[in-house]
Amino acid sequence: MQFTNRINRIQVSATAAVISAAEQLKAKGVDIADFGPGEPDFPTPEHIKKAAIKAIEENRSKYTPTGGISPLREAIPAWHKRELGSDFTAKECAVSVGGKHAIFNVISVLIDHGDEVVLPAPYWVSFPDIIKYAGATPVIVPTRPEDGFAAKASDIERAITSKTKMVLINSPSNPSGGVVSPDEYEKILALCKKHNLYLMGDECYSHFVYEPHKPFSIASAKNAKDNVIIVGSVSKTFAMTGWRIGYTLGPEALIQAIIKVQSQSTSNPTSIAQYAALEAMTGTMDTVPPMLAEYKKRRERIVNGLRAIPGVTCEWPGGAFYAFPNVSAYLGEGKHAIAKSCTDLSKLLLEKAHVALVPGEAFGAPGFLRLSYATSIERIDEGLRRLEKFFSRAEAAS
Repeated sequence: MQFTNRINRIQVSATAAVISAAEQLKAKGVDIADFGPGEPDFPTPEHIKKAAIKAIEENRSKYTPTGGISPLREAIPAWHKRELGSDFTAKECAVSVGGKHAIFNVISVLIDHGDEVVLPAPYWVSFPDIIKYAGATPVIVPTRPEDGFAAKASDIERAITSKTKMVLINSPSNPSGGVVSPDEYEKILALCKKHNLYLMGDECYSHFVYEPHKPFSIASAKNAKDNVIIVGSVSKTFAMTGWRIGYTLGPEALIQAIIKVQSQSTSNPTSIAQYAALEAMTGTMDTVPPMLAEYKKRRERIVNGLRAIPGVTCEWPGGAFYAFPNVSAYLGEGKHAIAKSCTDLSKLLLEKAHVALVPGEAFGAPGFLRLSYATSIERIDEGLRRLEKFFSRAEAAS
């Protein structure tokens, strides 16, 4: 069977592949210390679940407007203004089938063949493939561990060419937990204004930041709206990954183009999930601080545990719920090398230590591994015990 060029430009999501491999072992009865899934292990808050049940009981199961029900399109900008200081209206909001769908929509309507999109690395696995699917080129700008993996305007400027159309920033970052400071983010915005570029901010983890950071949106900056596009979702903040509700905030013309695309692809997002998201946007945020407090405890446990393993270094993530250790001492031709790449190492860890994690190559960061600490302290401790045992044996054997 012969496929199109566009489908051959992309790969299956590396995180999905890891989850699939781990699930196959679990099905055989193998106990896996699973650091793979990038989703909260908390349940969806009760008030949100009850809103969905009510919507079902009221038979709100028909088609909705393509861009989302009006109350939700009004509630999302209102929530974003209250929480993050922006100034969007309902006409500047489109509801999508998750945050990934929102990103796909934006790239589809703004980025064309031959365009370039500047993308800091490590990056979320889907960013470069979505850009490639549109026929464009992701221009990778490495970030540095000593900077907390936060993108810098000076590095981005050196990557801009006459073909550049957009800069894509994910802060807090998946996979590194890097957080771009408000001052640096505004420098990046000024750069985009100077070169007449779009600045897309992926705010999926906006409310999962640790001191001294605070939730921040570049949409709150002065005169931001001409260049800034915001994508987000209810997935992480409200533990609603499976509900698949995301959103785009941007110029009205962009929103209309996105609705056009959705009208010929997904149609409307699931009606019941929209009513659940409406409750999330308008209801209490009391469930968020306890989640963040628990992630903070887990962050301390996993980073300290990883740093205790000989040859492994790990920066403190400023946000999200991922640790991103450097394991290059165990790769290549070095003294303690046990694998050629992180991909090979991650396979060894799954097969031999029964630890599931994602290799750094998937994020444009060879030499690193991503571990999600959206799991219990007990499972974190068990996973760390297995990792320490695995690497200690490797060091002793070298």
